[in-house]
Amino acid sequence: MSTNRMFDLTGKVAAIIGGGSGIGKAVTLGAVEMGATVVCLDVARDAAAAVAAEAGGATESGTIDITDTASIERAFSDITSKHGRLDILICTPAINVRKKILDYSDEELARVVDVNIKGNFSVLRAAGRIMVAQRGGSIVLFSSIRAQSVEPGQSVYAATKAGILQLARGAACEFGPYGVRVNCIGPGVVETPLTAPIRANADWYNAYATKSALGRWAQPEEMVGPTLFLASDAASFVTGTILYADGGWLAQDGRFTPPGM
Repeated sequence: MSTNRMFDLTGKVAAIIGGGSGIGKAVTLGAVEMGATVVCLDVARDAAAAVAAEAGGATESGTIDITDTASIERAFSDITSKHGRLDILICTPAINVRKKILDYSDEELARVVDVNIKGNFSVLRAAGRIMVAQRGGSIVLFSSIRAQSVEPGQSVYAATKAGILQLARGAACEFGPYGVRVNCIGPGVVETPLTAPIRANADWYNAYATKSALGRWAQPEEMVGPTLFLASDAASFVTGTILYADGGWLAQDGRFTPPGM
C-alpha cells in the first residue's frame, strides 16, 4: 500500500458508538471525511441522526444502549445485514460518578461499572464475533489517562478505565490470529459534555489546563487523528496497546518548575 493511502478509509464500514456528541461526533465526521461508510450510533436517537445529517453522504444513524446486550446485537445485526461486514468499531461512551470511596453507594458503583466495564465488554464481544468470523477488523475502545493517574474522587472511574485497557489487551491476544486488531485511546482532559461541570469552575479548569505540557485542554477534534490512525491500515501492526492523546499530562509529575529552569 502506498504511504498516501495508509489513512484512507474508503470502502470500510465503521460503527461509531457515542457518535451523537463530543469526541464521538468529531470522530464520526472525521471518518466520513476519510471515506468510510459510517453508522453513527448513540443512546440519543435524535443526536445520532443530526450528526449523520451533518456528515452527509452515505452516513447512517441508529440507536444503541451499551448496557443492553439485545440493543447491541440488534444494532450490529442491522449493520451486517445491510453492509455484509463491519471493518471498524469505535466505542467512546463512559460515565463518571465523582466521589470519594467512603461516599460511594452500591448503586453508584453498579452504574459506573455497568456502562464502563460491562458495556464496553458487551460491545467488544459483539464486534469481535463479527470480525473474527470475517477474519479482519479494527476495534478502538476509549480508556483514559485515569488508567495510569488518579486523584481523589476518581477511584471507580479510574479502575474502569484501566479495566477497559485490559479488556482491549486480552481481546488483542484472542482476536489477533484472525487478523483483528484491538487498541485503546487514552485522552487527557477534553472539552466535552462529560467535563462540563469542571469547565464551569475556573480554578478547576485552569488546574487541569496547567497540568499538561501543552498548558491547555483538548478539543474533541484533536482525538480524531489518533483514533482514526488506530482504525486505519496505517496501524496494521499495532494491537493490544494504548495511544495517549493527553497533551503531555502523564509526562509531567507536577505543576512546579524548579528555580533557574
